[in-house]
Amino acid sequence: MPPPGQTQLPDWDGLKLRVRTLIASHRVMIFSKSYCPYCNKVKELFRSMHVEYYALELDVTPDGPSIQQVLAELTNQRTVPNVFVNGTHIGGCDSTYQAYQDGSLQKLLGDSKDTESYDYDLIIIGGGSGGLACSKEAATLGKKVMVLDYVVPTPLGTSWGLGGTCVNVGCIPKKLMHQAALLGQALQDSRKYGWQYEEQVKHNWGVMVEAIQNYIGSLNWGYRVSLREKTVTYLNSYAEFIEPHKIKATNRKGQVTYHTAETFVLATGERPRYLGIPGDKEFCITSDDLFSLPYCPGKTLVVGASYVALECAGFLAGLGLDVTVMVRSILLRGFDQEMAEKIGAHMETHGVKFIRKFVPVQVEQLEEGMPGRLKVIAKSTEGPEIFEEEFNTVLIAIGRDACTRNIGLETIGVNINEKNGKVPVNDEEQTNVPYVYAIGDILDGKLELTPVAIQAGKLLARRLYGGSSIKVYHSLFWPLEWTVPGRDNNTCYAKIICSKHDNNRVIGFHVLGPNAGEVTQGFAAAIKCGITKELLDETIGIHPTCAEVFTTMDITKASGQDITQRGC
Repeated sequence: MPPPGQTQLPDWDGLKLRVRTLIASHRVMIFSKSYCPYCNKVKELFRSMHVEYYALELDVTPDGPSIQQVLAELTNQRTVPNVFVNGTHIGGCDSTYQAYQDGSLQKLLGDSKDTESYDYDLIIIGGGSGGLACSKEAATLGKKVMVLDYVVPTPLGTSWGLGGTCVNVGCIPKKLMHQAALLGQALQDSRKYGWQYEEQVKHNWGVMVEAIQNYIGSLNWGYRVSLREKTVTYLNSYAEFIEPHKIKATNRKGQVTYHTAETFVLATGERPRYLGIPGDKEFCITSDDLFSLPYCPGKTLVVGASYVALECAGFLAGLGLDVTVMVRSILLRGFDQEMAEKIGAHMETHGVKFIRKFVPVQVEQLEEGMPGRLKVIAKSTEGPEIFEEEFNTVLIAIGRDACTRNIGLETIGVNINEKNGKVPVNDEEQTNVPYVYAIGDILDGKLELTPVAIQAGKLLARRLYGGSSIKVYHSLFWPLEWTVPGRDNNTCYAKIICSKHDNNRVIGFHVLGPNAGEVTQGFAAAIKCGITKELLDETIGIHPTCAEVFTTMDITKASGQDITQRGC
């Protein structure tokens, strides 16, 4: 019987000869259908490799159904795409990608262009939490790795060292400034506990910032040392793709070098978004500037209602500053609103003022200085009302944008979400270009958390390079609150004991450090439920805390390796 849609029997011998001729005469032959997403994915793979292919679209070819039947007899495969390379049958989409991953596809392609050696096995663009974790894990697994990290200065000229947002302008300095504010509150509370003092207590912003920046500087150096110890090449240069598998790296002096790699990981993170109004970039600051600000910000307007906005407003008020938060709509969008409003009410009782349903439209400089004087003009979101007031500092915290638009992704065909610049990936963190992966805050629709990026970086390296799970037993750690006063470094200790013959079930738990009882109580329930070392490794830590050390330890006691902590 003829295939559906055909009224006469085809010339089977002629069709078989045609199929064999197509396979033999094309380096890459793809039997495809124009509407099939899997066929398009395979074509995209060969395009990304700069390999020419010939595709026969069976849905628009008159004898397409008969050709597909011939292919089924020839290969025992009834689906498309049906891929052949240099006469060898590869299979469908999954088989083609698997051949690409294990290198057999490149070997079949055969010429020097497709089997060329690269400078590196892996190049990671971005030296934040995820990028560093991925680079060190890949190096541990024997791969040749490069990390490029470059901070484009803010409009006010602020930049920082290796380590990414969390270490330099995020979690770490934020918690330290929060700790400074808590100490002020503790001083007030201390009188109720019998402490007596006559001296008027004041806060010195400069002393605090210097101490915090000194600590961050030590972390930056520690990360560089750690990369060197792992034999990871580090470049303080701006990376940009110029062709498949090749980047241009430009340092601060404008000097350019070029580097190639078999695989790339994007870990570029995000930067604060500006308002797009007159005076915002000229006179306002963001969290990128706040933590190294060389002068006390004085009377401050915080624009935004995100957790970054509220955290900054909270510790600034705790340091004794006059703080106002301007909110466009609601507090903490995406969070439980009952809790969000309770947080707002608590902040108001502690001196933070809120201006709701207003957005700035202009910022004018009235007087230069450190700080100077600014006039903010805002309009209501619900009517014609106008707000005007003077402030010393305006801190913008309205969201963050992915750093993906100026690194040449369009040159190699990596897709991004045009609305937010974020990168869509599959479950393996792979972009639409097979040799490019992405991790961290730039992922579209994923969690924007430091511990998530760290775990993702490690796991990606293990998936790519076949590492095995490591038995973990102990680590020293340094509570963040102790770093600025510089006391008791690497005296806190954490240890777990696992039963190797029971799926590495945790049977012992030890912690020496602040709030040890609170930490142990939480893990006790998990131990009763049979938690294993693997589950601990897969647990996302709450950062920065002491307890998260139990989710990141990677040294066995039997190994004798150094467990001194050099970073957060």
